[in-house]
Amino acid sequence: MDARTTPSDPLFRDDDTQEMLAASRAMAARQLRNERISAIIRYALLTAVGFVMLYPLIWLIGASLKTNSEIFANPGFIPDSPTFDGYVKGWQTSTPYTFAHFFWNTFLIIFPKTLGTAISCTAVAYGFARFDFPGKKILFASLIATLLLPNVVTRIPQYLLFRDLGWLDSFMPLWVPSALAGDAFFVFMLVQFLRAIPRDMEEAARVDGANSFQTLLFIVVPMLAPALISVCLFQFMWTMNDFLGPLIYISSVDKYPVSLALKLSIDTTEAFEWNRILAMSVLALAPALIVFFLAQKYFIEGISTGGVKG
Repeated sequence: MDARTTPSDPLFRDDDTQEMLAASRAMAARQLRNERISAIIRYALLTAVGFVMLYPLIWLIGASLKTNSEIFANPGFIPDSPTFDGYVKGWQTSTPYTFAHFFWNTFLIIFPKTLGTAISCTAVAYGFARFDFPGKKILFASLIATLLLPNVVTRIPQYLLFRDLGWLDSFMPLWVPSALAGDAFFVFMLVQFLRAIPRDMEEAARVDGANSFQTLLFIVVPMLAPALISVCLFQFMWTMNDFLGPLIYISSVDKYPVSLALKLSIDTTEAFEWNRILAMSVLALAPALIVFFLAQKYFIEGISTGGVKG
């Protein structure tokens, strides 16, 4: 016998041991193969479902690159002869203004509304979550009760109020209420998020001499970042998609946002070109999609954390 071999070498194992090892390897291989097949099936199913859900958006982009006649002749989303004619002509619109002017009007509504919502709702939510004052429960219950009111119920009183204030045909009715914490949903969302945050760091800041405003600005706001991003993202998308509000309060074409400018492309006759409308619809959707995907991580974190009380 070679002195370098030992009874522990594979040559000295009996047949039963070899069979057990082979069976174990075969079982592991089958398990790995089954896992791979299961993963392939899952991803294939998710891809199919995702494609079905995204198909309207894919078709919209494809149809915007077609001619007006091809949109009705070719039901698929791949154009036979892609053209940017719809984007070029649609950008000009049927008014003296281009779509750049209407995008700027939209920005003049979105920016103060989003910024004011973040600031005012944070201050109100901080007061409800961290301070005790007379009538707190009644005020918070009234705030939550406004969530149950449909917007259509408040349209006429708001219109009469803004008319008496002389704000009609301006951007004021579209962003001032939100800048004064008029969106109860966001206040409630931030209150729930604040209740999940421990007060240790705030108490430590107060011991060091910080007042309530400094504690809110330097301690609470950084911890509220995921929830604030969610609030801003919600407000951004809702304002971009808002059609009824500008339609009620704005009457001058030069003050129209993108949502109303798209309606200008549809004439009362049947001669309008759909490729222009679809092309401008793609451009109108692009900002909301880009902002959502850039802030998706913080959006999901803010929603998931804000709904759990610690």
